[in-house]
Amino acid sequence: MMKPRLSMLAAVAIISASALAYEVLLMRLFSIIQWHHFAYMMISMALLGYGVSGVFLALNRDRLAPLFPVAIMTNMLLFSLSVPACFLLAQQIPFNPAEILWTPVQLLYLCGIYLILALPFFFAANVVGLSLYQYKNQVSSIYASDLFGAGLGSVGVIFLLFILFPEQILTVLTLSGILAALLVSSYTFRASKHWTTVSLIIALAVIFIPTEWMTLKVSPYKSLNQLLHVPGTKIIDRYSSPLGSISIVKSELTPLRHAPGLSLNAATEPPEQLAVFTDADNMSAITRYDGNPETLGYLDQTTSALPYHLKQLTGILILGAGTGSDILQADYHAIKHIDAVELNPLVIDLIQRKYAAFAGDIYFGAPINIHIGEARGYLASSDKTYDLINLSLLDAFGASAAGLYSMAENYLYTEQAIEEYLHHVSPDGYLSITRWIKIPPRDEPKLLATVINALKKTGVREPGRQIIMIRGWQTSTLIVKNGALSADEISRLKQFCDERSFDPVYYPGISEGEVNRFNIQQQPYLYQAAAALLGDNSPAFIDAYKFNIEPATDDKPYLFHFFKWRTLPEILPLLRSGGSFLLESGYLLLIAALLQAILASLLLIALPLWLCKAKLGIEADSKNHLHMPVYFFCLGLAFLFIEIAFIQKFILVLHHPLYAIAVMLSTFLLSAGAGSYFSTHLSHSPEKYAFMLPIAAIALLSTGYSLGFEVIAGFLLKTGHLSRYLYSIILIMPLGFCMGMPFPMALAKISQTTPALIPWAWGINGCASVISAILATLIAMQFGFTVLIFLAVALYGVAAWCFPE
Repeated sequence: MMKPRLSMLAAVAIISASALAYEVLLMRLFSIIQWHHFAYMMISMALLGYGVSGVFLALNRDRLAPLFPVAIMTNMLLFSLSVPACFLLAQQIPFNPAEILWTPVQLLYLCGIYLILALPFFFAANVVGLSLYQYKNQVSSIYASDLFGAGLGSVGVIFLLFILFPEQILTVLTLSGILAALLVSSYTFRASKHWTTVSLIIALAVIFIPTEWMTLKVSPYKSLNQLLHVPGTKIIDRYSSPLGSISIVKSELTPLRHAPGLSLNAATEPPEQLAVFTDADNMSAITRYDGNPETLGYLDQTTSALPYHLKQLTGILILGAGTGSDILQADYHAIKHIDAVELNPLVIDLIQRKYAAFAGDIYFGAPINIHIGEARGYLASSDKTYDLINLSLLDAFGASAAGLYSMAENYLYTEQAIEEYLHHVSPDGYLSITRWIKIPPRDEPKLLATVINALKKTGVREPGRQIIMIRGWQTSTLIVKNGALSADEISRLKQFCDERSFDPVYYPGISEGEVNRFNIQQQPYLYQAAAALLGDNSPAFIDAYKFNIEPATDDKPYLFHFFKWRTLPEILPLLRSGGSFLLESGYLLLIAALLQAILASLLLIALPLWLCKAKLGIEADSKNHLHMPVYFFCLGLAFLFIEIAFIQKFILVLHHPLYAIAVMLSTFLLSAGAGSYFSTHLSHSPEKYAFMLPIAAIALLSTGYSLGFEVIAGFLLKTGHLSRYLYSIILIMPLGFCMGMPFPMALAKISQTTPALIPWAWGINGCASVISAILATLIAMQFGFTVLIFLAVALYGVAAWCFPE
């Protein structure tokens, strides 16, 4: 049997790296053109492509084997061409997640995108599968190249995102696929010159074709596109990093005015501003500042200015400094010491360098200390306390109001986060959180419930004595004091609200007659919610509320998940009369994606195998393989349940979804590959129940990590940036190593008894994997990560009981 040359192994590694890089890149691209990274959908699409490939090769391997050189080259080139082509084609589909509630055709659009983007993964999987079949005696070498490349690709794309725009990386992946084809053609073909010529022509065409063809088609409902419809506006700068694509917009004719929560009584307006968009949304502004605080008077007319009027503040901490509006507000109030934390170093660099003169060098000077990092990571490694810790409007209004953030994990507004913030608030200091107003109220009551629970867990018996809340027409501000509020502070609060026509929502001793006077709502919703949540019947109020306002925790970090199934029948009749905003479109998009994943996996994987079972050598009346489908289906679900759970949990530690996805995916893949290789020793073990060892280890490790994650995260957040990544990898490697064993051990057993069942095993596992990536997110949102992990452990237990004999 022929052995694969080094160039062949390198080609497999390059294709696998490109496929995983494409998977991670699609998450970045969808964050830009839509509102969410859709990680669950991208993982499911990739698995669908690999699953369909397994079925295709199972049914056609004998026909393709003699044509191996032509088949593998063809799939490599098809992968290269389909990477940009499928994404560009998917962009032409007018999919808008916000319309999925009232436009059923959006479900078809979503299904079309799902199937189109799965195609490159199908071609990549064919390359690996054909190579494994061609070099049967060197499976370990091919498999190792596959996993090494996959791990390298998921990390390598992060580095590419630092130097290239996301759409440009599509070209890099196209060229990498062509490079793999050239490596193979160098020794495989007698007529290699023809294939080399074709590959080089395609590569040159990709390099020199005009770049306009790769322009991203951003949703017209995103705020960047809406602003560009204003005459005289244009994008003057673009920058990119893994944390976001930054667009700077200037208006030549109509002055930009960005001051969220501005009082209707405000007599001053912002100076000249430049709009800054992250991923075509989340608008903020760089404000021209000449050093004269009087020009910043408008910032004192917002709800977020309240804490500066309650007492004299000395040192404050701003979490999410961004383009500097909160820093300017603090500067206006003559704060002597300001610490500011911002996750995205690109934003800091823009304000400190290119736009430093325009912004008045606000990030320089004695009062300001800028820290690049994540809010909780910074606080975990600091012993400092502050008179004020401020979080203001860290998400976009439009997407938040439409429910498009419901799937987004957010560890800034959980009970554990609030406890951490309050730990760093000095005695009689404040924690201030400003949010967008929604009608009916959703995230404000949920945030309030979270804060109340956090206070109770810190030993506060009467949380209502430490909380005040106000609202304007657009924003609300919740303030938590580290101590009981005084009569003087309440008096200052009333004066602040009266002068700016803001409505008090809650303070100790408030009466219903004091609320809902200026920005009048049909009912004083927030006041009623605050009174109920602080009362004795808080659990009953949360249960009866039309939306899910259960406190957010690190185990369920979904502040924006408000969907309740029992409210659905009440809301559906209102959709045609403008009630669509009452439903969470993001959550329903997840349901739609799950249904299409089930349908696609059944039609494209399970059904072909069932129809061709005779061709695969499976007897119609055979009953000795009944346990096999259960075993491999449970493995497919359980593996992804644990993988998705820890990807989402490690967002807290690694600070951003893309970093967590890249690091966790590569770690699980590489360690599972090593476990798969090691499993051959257990497969030949004389011990009858050797297969139980890895399953027992999986149960022990995943349960231990889950129950102890608060302690683990607390430790990791205190470590350095590089150490945090290293420790995360070390923690996951043994779990991934054990998770790589059950599948090949069962395949080895089947190959000895009923080898005809191997394609079935592969297909059933593929079906479950396609479904589980989406189902895992749904379960995590509804019940939490702990339940998801325990369910995975139970599935591994069922699998152990059904191990093929």
